[in-house]
Amino acid sequence: MKSLVRLLKKKKLKLSIAESCTGGLLASSITSVSGASKIFNLGLVTYSNQAKIKILKVNKNIIKSFGAVSNQCCLAMVNNLSKISKAHINVSITGIAGPKGGTKQKPVGLVYIGIKKGKKVLIKRCLFKSKKRSSIQKATVKKTLDLILRISK
Repeated sequence: MKSLVRLLKKKKLKLSIAESCTGGLLASSITSVSGASKIFNLGLVTYSNQAKIKILKVNKNIIKSFGAVSNQCCLAMVNNLSKISKAHINVSITGIAGPKGGTKQKPVGLVYIGIKKGKKVLIKRCLFKSKKRSSIQKATVKKTLDLILRISK
């Protein structure tokens, strides 16, 4: 965590996040580091579909057609966050942390992580094996931090 904050500070990069299934855990992890205020711009917990539609301006037809846990929704979240935040790096997370709520098509542990830096956009589909909510949330945060580090270098 400290290395990420240090790297972003050195490169003068600002970070914004829109989280769903992690409920603010990523933002909390980053802001727990002293000096994070230099790099952390905005953190939104858009947990409900209503919040994704109203705050992040995700088209309700995307959610209706593909669901909130989808590549399409994650992409809309990160693209629209970048318009709101004006940060250098924008991150969106949407998934099913469980232990309930999964289906055969979208099992518990399915998470989409979106990262946008400049014109470059990466949407990563992850399937975490744990069935424990906190484990899925922590694994998502860890994976997201790795992706942010990778895109920032």
